[in-house]
Amino acid sequence: MSLSLSVADLTLPKIAYVVEPRFSGGTSSAVAQELRVAAQFGQLSVHAVTSKTFGKKQLVAPSLRRVLDELHIPLIWDAPRISADFVVLHNPSFLKFQDELPTKIFARELIVVTHENFLRPGGEEGFDVANCLNQIEAASLALKKTLAPISGHNRKTVTDWLDRSCAAKHWQVLKVDWFNICDFELTEPSNQPSDRRGRHSRPGFEKFPTLIDLDHCFSPQAQENVILGADSLLEAGFQRPHWTLLPFDAISVSDFFEMIDFYVYFTAPTWQESFGRVIAEAIAAGKVVLTDANTGQAFGDAVVKCKPGEVDEIVARFVAQPDSYQNQVRKAQQMMAEYSSQKFEAMISGVLSSRSEVQP
Repeated sequence: MSLSLSVADLTLPKIAYVVEPRFSGGTSSAVAQELRVAAQFGQLSVHAVTSKTFGKKQLVAPSLRRVLDELHIPLIWDAPRISADFVVLHNPSFLKFQDELPTKIFARELIVVTHENFLRPGGEEGFDVANCLNQIEAASLALKKTLAPISGHNRKTVTDWLDRSCAAKHWQVLKVDWFNICDFELTEPSNQPSDRRGRHSRPGFEKFPTLIDLDHCFSPQAQENVILGADSLLEAGFQRPHWTLLPFDAISVSDFFEMIDFYVYFTAPTWQESFGRVIAEAIAAGKVVLTDANTGQAFGDAVVKCKPGEVDEIVARFVAQPDSYQNQVRKAQQMMAEYSSQKFEAMISGVLSSRSEVQP
């Protein structure tokens, strides 16, 4: 009989991930990328929670399934008890339609990664934050409980919410951002960009700007206007002869990017992205990204910040100056190094070795 674990393995910390694996958007993609890095730092386990948000079917987002298979990590569903040195729970908003987290968590440190903004523009809650955090608090025994924002704006919504909540005494806030890893394959920008515009996101009215703003963003002036994830527009019967409206899964994201040269992304005024993974995907695909100043703040000069009414003029200028278009894309792709797996590795190394600081 031989031991499968070496002495070195036994000294590594136990790291348990707790996820709702059926998120279709950025959460599952971010977790998938993160697991590859986290596996280097300890004995990794991944636990799935069946929540009322997604029903009873035990499905797994394809991006997450691929990485679990690649790393040969089994997905453990609805364990009654999770015990590890570090427990990382992603996106607590999956608990918003229930009153109890049906598992007990025991950890030296519990880290809750706050993918969803706690507050919307205007100050309203993005979801029932207190209910979700209270469920985690009641189900957990940990020496330290930490909220880990994924961006500067996400952090502000977390700290602003804590400032007006009695829950602040139970949670610390990580000083460094637990950002999305964006190790995408980079595509060269077009030598001759044309006025081909598009956007994609999961369906939902909060992800889309007003119809007036959509008309500005995707005007008849464009050679092509492709909207992927337009389920809500299709269901409501909105039509424009110069729009190509496609349901969320109608084509692959890579096929979508081949149809456009400009990624134009605005959302409802009552919604703001906590990070904007779709923006990072567009930059990597070699597209110029146009968005509002708030949505683009995580990406700095990698995006062109503007208002919907300015889109026609900006696009026309880039089409007339291909060199400027290429320079913008290449500059943006260089800035994406800030969200590399190497940067994330350095961040998580500090957290797991307790060198990172927390906000009081």
